[in-house]
Amino acid sequence: ATAIDGHQMARQGRGGVALATAALGSFFAGCVATAVVALFGPLLVNVALSLRPADYFSVMVAGLVTAIALGSGSVPRSVVMVLFGILLGLVGRDPNSGVPRMVAIPYLDDGINFVALIMGLFGIADILSNLSHPQYRIAMEGAINKLMPSRKDVRDAAPAVLRGTLIGSLCGLLPGSGVTLGAFGAYTLEKRIAKDPSRFGKGAIEGVAAPESANNAAAQTAFIPLLSLGIPGNPVMAVLVGAMIVHGIAPGPLLMDQHPRLFWGVVVSMWIGNLMLVIINLPLVGIWVKLISVPYRMLFPAIIVFCALGAFSLNSSYFDVIVMLIAGLAGYALKRLNFEPAPLVLGFVLGPMMEDHLRRALLISRGDPMVLFQQPVSATFLTIAVVLMALLLMPRIRKNRESVFTETE
Repeated sequence: ATAIDGHQMARQGRGGVALATAALGSFFAGCVATAVVALFGPLLVNVALSLRPADYFSVMVAGLVTAIALGSGSVPRSVVMVLFGILLGLVGRDPNSGVPRMVAIPYLDDGINFVALIMGLFGIADILSNLSHPQYRIAMEGAINKLMPSRKDVRDAAPAVLRGTLIGSLCGLLPGSGVTLGAFGAYTLEKRIAKDPSRFGKGAIEGVAAPESANNAAAQTAFIPLLSLGIPGNPVMAVLVGAMIVHGIAPGPLLMDQHPRLFWGVVVSMWIGNLMLVIINLPLVGIWVKLISVPYRMLFPAIIVFCALGAFSLNSSYFDVIVMLIAGLAGYALKRLNFEPAPLVLGFVLGPMMEDHLRRALLISRGDPMVLFQQPVSATFLTIAVVLMALLLMPRIRKNRESVFTETE
């Protein structure tokens, strides 16, 4: 969303102003959203500790349905990807009985390596996609004349930053494409409330300030459901869940009590990261621009090597590298067929967790599935999931669902 007006500003010789506005807006929004995480994250722990297994299962079901609703892809395709991700997550030995499930070869006894799958879907698949659609990468010609915004630029951008921060902070709490939804939602709002909407798409500074602020705020508040409930709201959070599990840390409501240094370390690192965002970006704009001129033929071999090293290093297993390559080919095929890999990742991460909580709930109720509807919290979230799916089937909702992602005019 930022590139819509940011590119036009660069063509007008105001690329430095656009970059500085994006950096400063992201810094402000990130600091505010980090404060929200620090204040409300611990408060949600008490709520999370009162949830029962049936409640957790229903929350995760509602989260997956919400991710489908807020995603930019086709609803049937997203549902298919979520179900496929859940199936992949269940590959391996049953955690209770130890019986192999969907295991064709011994290497899969412990399940599919999460890191190898992620690097294949998002690393190798992107390389194949870029190689199949070659584009000219030309460095920006000419020097950036002006870096810092003028007083008028600040007056125009400040309200957009505040509105973008609010929208992004709320969108980050939602599972699915919260960052993307926040960015395009903030851009759309600025365009609709502007006195002269025709300026947008032609270099309006509000079109840079609002989406950049929203996207960074959403990236910060997305940590709240992860750190308090253990539920990842987007693929990035899913990767962090995998990283925690690799290190023997169980994300969820007990994380703040058992690993307080980790939680507050994450919060402090957010502030440090936002500060470094400004320190690194503003003085080094010229260097970042020159990176555009690096030929892709020199980049993609290095990316493949690092992906392979990352997949191999976890278990020192060549099989994980093979899994990464297969996932890369599958990810490329999915993109060509217009299937989004993000719902697959969410299903892969949440599937085993959903199974675990469902089995606990059924054990407590002695096999009675009505336990999912007898608990108020569980029944509420299941109702939300059903209502969302019903809304998605309505023609008018289906027609307008992706408008916020395609608002580029």
